[in-house]
Amino acid sequence: MHITQGNWQATINPERGSLGLTRTQAVDIMLLAAGNTYKEIAKATGRSPETVNGSLKKAYHKLHVYKAAGAVAEAMRRGWIAPLLVALMVSGLNPDTEAMRHRPPVRTRQQVSASRTVARRDTGSVYA
Repeated sequence: MHITQGNWQATINPERGSLGLTRTQAVDIMLLAAGNTYKEIAKATGRSPETVNGSLKKAYHKLHVYKAAGAVAEAMRRGWIAPLLVALMVSGLNPDTEAMRHRPPVRTRQQVSASRTVARRDTGSVYA
């Protein structure tokens, strides 16, 4: 059975206790692959961040990984999730990657110049 979330598609196994991801785990992994945090996934799915954390920990255990990046990579390697071809075609048509960024840059403050301290050293001191 295939489900889609955003630009991702997942293959799930609806039988309980079987190999593969459950619907909830697949949605969480797809949202994680899209770059969302646990809090953003919780808000998008209407659950608490602790519930999302528990669901993803169970998915990590199934995938035999410890971190989010490893979970996404392993799920893609096993064919359990995959990006939709439409998203790949659109990103290939638009070479401007800055236009596709959905989060502001992390460093927004300007670098403070050290010229003030250098100028003071050049003028010398009254006490010297």
